[in-house]
Amino acid sequence: MKLSFQIVDTAALRTLVVDINSLVIAGWVGRDVAATEHHIEELAALGVKRPSTYPLYYRVAADLLTQAPQIQVLGADSSGEAEVFVFCSEREMFVSLVSDHTDRKVEAQGVAISKQVCAKPVARSAWRYADVAAHWDDLILRSTIEENGRQVVYQEGKLSALRPPPELIAGYGRSVGTQGSRLPEGSAMSCGTLSAVGGVRPARSFTMELFDPHRHCSLTHRYAVEVLPVIS
Repeated sequence: MKLSFQIVDTAALRTLVVDINSLVIAGWVGRDVAATEHHIEELAALGVKRPSTYPLYYRVAADLLTQAPQIQVLGADSSGEAEVFVFCSEREMFVSLVSDHTDRKVEAQGVAISKQVCAKPVARSAWRYADVAAHWDDLILRSTIEENGRQVVYQEGKLSALRPPPELIAGYGRSVGTQGSRLPEGSAMSCGTLSAVGGVRPARSFTMELFDPHRHCSLTHRYAVEVLPVIS
């Protein structure tokens, strides 16, 4: 899946086209065990079974990635999740945003299956990981949804609540019998999410942001959701 990013760094804007052929979604990645348990309980209320362990790493079809402004979903049971998106190109790691948009009804039947059901919207801009690594924990991940005609905060918190990418990448490597804290060229990882404010729920639009308070800049992406009818 070819994705195009505007790379925002200290030099100048430049465009990077990346061919992603391998996508991994890291789940249950909280550093705080209590917070992770809260997210597990949040999803358990929707019928989602507890993970066998955590973090877990789900291989997902790379062609689910999209930078389109709208996605189509079957039925009204899906919702977005803002997550950091990391990928490697030209021997360097980059940071962007992705929404692990998930069908919650299917998730209650099986998390791995639900990861394959919905498109995964990706932002069109990215940072060099090297530019934010030193203050990674201070970055703020947030999302808003359209609800009752207004935008409301859906998720918000510092990345200090989540395991950092090198740790997740190394953990995935161990799970498949490889070593290292860098992704191979053409690979990408979605690095986990924060609990939803007010609970997990669908919305007609989803906006996500990664804010850097040190450099006073953000990566953002918004997409609309078109619900297709379920016909039986």
